[in-house]
Amino acid sequence: MGGITGILIIVIIFLLVSGKSNLPDVGTGLGRSIRNFKRSLHEREEIDVTPREERIKREQNANGGKDQNS
Repeated sequence: MGGITGILIIVIIFLLVSGKSNLPDVGTGLGRSIRNFKRSLHEREEIDVTPREERIKREQNANGGKDQNS
């Protein structure tokens, strides 16, 4: 079973198990997941691995030395 034949068999089994009413929801969810996956491939990672102390000092310098709580 390759390619289109396998996909058709999976779709037919899904329709028998869940019914026709759930098919649009599955299509919407699949479309969103593919869109998010493509977006994540092209976006730069924004994970900050700076140690906490250095990050606090950098934020204070950016604020002109003012404490955020005052």
